Amino acid sequence: MSEARLHLRVITPTRVMVDTEADAVTLPGALGALGILPGHAPLVAALRIGELAYRSSDGEHHLAVHMGFAEVAANEVVVLADLAELPEEIDMAAARAEKAAAEEAIKSAVSEEFDARRARLESSLTRITVGQRR
Repeated sequence: MSEARLHLRVITPTRVMVDTEADAVTLPGALGALGILPGHAPLVAALRIGELAYRSSDGEHHLAVHMGFAEVAANEVVVLADLAELPEEIDMAAARAEKAAAEEAIKSAVSEEFDARRARLESSLTRITVGQRR
């Protein structure tokens, strides 16, 4: 008898980023990290900017995810992301420049601008973290 696995699909408006079998998936849930294993209860969750990780027979894989939703049902995980990037797609110099610009922008943010500027910083930090995993 074979062990249960998850079918993971990560989809953006422009392409299917991932379509594979996985042993475990970690999602950046809006309220914190979500660990998904085979047999997980059905779930629909909002995603925040963060790192999506999954483990498969060929190792650990990572993506930068920028908002979206995830649905878990019957050992299937479907992620609909506004934007997702593989480590090899991330321009590290651009991500570091974006981080520096976002840090400067936060210093002078008024209250109505703060959330957008903080999201810009979170995005650049996620891109740097995932990009370093190549």
